[in-house]
Amino acid sequence: MFRDFPHQTRRDFLATSACGLGGLALTTAMAEDRARTGGGLPIAHFAPRAKRCIFIFMAGAPSQLDLFDPKPELVRFDGQPLPESMTKNVRFAFIKKESATLMASKRSFQRYGQSGMWFSDLVPNIARHADEITMIRAMVTDQFNHHPGQLVMQCGKGEFGLPAMGSWLTYGLGSENRDLPGYVVLTAGRGSSGGATLWQSGFLPSEYAGVRFRNQGEPVLNLSNPPGVTPELQRRSLDALKGLNQLAYERIRDPEILSRIENYELAFRMQSAAPELVDLSGESAATRAAYGLDREDLDIGASHRGGAKGQYGVFARNCLLARRLVERGVRFVNLIHASWDHHSNLDRELRYNAGMADQPIGALLTDLKQRGLLEDTLVVWGSEFGRTSLGENRPGRAANTGRDHHPYAFSMWMAGGGSRGGLTYGTTDDLGWGVAADPVHVNDFQATLLHLFGLDHNRLTYPHKGADQKLTTLTRPARVIRELLA
Repeated sequence: MFRDFPHQTRRDFLATSACGLGGLALTTAMAEDRARTGGGLPIAHFAPRAKRCIFIFMAGAPSQLDLFDPKPELVRFDGQPLPESMTKNVRFAFIKKESATLMASKRSFQRYGQSGMWFSDLVPNIARHADEITMIRAMVTDQFNHHPGQLVMQCGKGEFGLPAMGSWLTYGLGSENRDLPGYVVLTAGRGSSGGATLWQSGFLPSEYAGVRFRNQGEPVLNLSNPPGVTPELQRRSLDALKGLNQLAYERIRDPEILSRIENYELAFRMQSAAPELVDLSGESAATRAAYGLDREDLDIGASHRGGAKGQYGVFARNCLLARRLVERGVRFVNLIHASWDHHSNLDRELRYNAGMADQPIGALLTDLKQRGLLEDTLVVWGSEFGRTSLGENRPGRAANTGRDHHPYAFSMWMAGGGSRGGLTYGTTDDLGWGVAADPVHVNDFQATLLHLFGLDHNRLTYPHKGADQKLTTLTRPARVIRELLA
């Protein structure tokens, strides 16, 4: 009988004792609950410290040696090669190891806050929040090229078809706003290497995918009704479509059909919620100035990796929108900017990107704190990997003006949401080449992030291909870094 179930008629379906009106009522109740939460049934395993997350993803890999991890010894050994034993089995994206030499940072560093956390002169506004920031100096990853590295950071593994971190969180906890997606993506710059693969739902139902909000025009493409279609007509059309989809679900029990129903309903509700969200006219002049919405881009001359003209305003607006989204109960906001891939012109281009990011991020942290949101909003700053302490010596380019990809030791930070402010965790060696103490693999960081949301990374699973899949992967043991918790 169960073998033939997908081919039953509706009459047969309603007549069977196992799947009668009680089952139909259950399906309806489940659909209503999905609509209420914006996702699956909330399944927190223990009391959460964080309720929402803003993940600021600086795609392309910023140089930690010029922002967060000062290395005086690099000045001493500037221009000298590393011992062959340190580079013998190392793969580089572009560096020619036979002639590569160390390159000191030209930035000045100083300590901030009671914690004495180090920051460079490029990020003074972020640095003022030193005592709210948890700085992780010894991050490591498995990938040294951009797209695989970005997939590891967002999806747990450098493979296509896996759910992103925001998808896992909304699958586990749903959303606190039924009129907006539980997972929203805001982009700036010229586009990351990973593109939409960084906010996909993978094998999870499609309702958990990130929804990208555009920077101009309608927040979501085709959100508004075409001319001549009234809200009443649209509602009747959606009700008819919902009925047909419900009949299809009753027949074949494909959970993706429920996702389709919810996506249509969410789009209908968003028609009023999304325009209100992106309308910043109610924000005060002081707030606009604090975030730098009307700033001019720093003029660094020729074209560069940070994106076309106007990125300072776009990124600032995205930071303010991130606050407005979490204020309205959105679970996960991924704020992505590209690119920080500084193989050359490091000093000039890093100054441009840091100038774009520092003021709005500092304002975001201040704004969240003043509104009482930082306590249970986790703000994360990170990328796919870091940059080498060797200068880039690619043939055909001026030597030592940039840095190559470096997965062996890099920096990330987080603030709020139950993280331990004022802590610098992990150390790198004197040259910033490798981890000296307390390494944190990307999967360990992901396990820790889920823990802050009351989720056990080993229990937040979804059946796929004969196994209970999870964000932190099945092939590498991951652990919660409890020292990072407040």
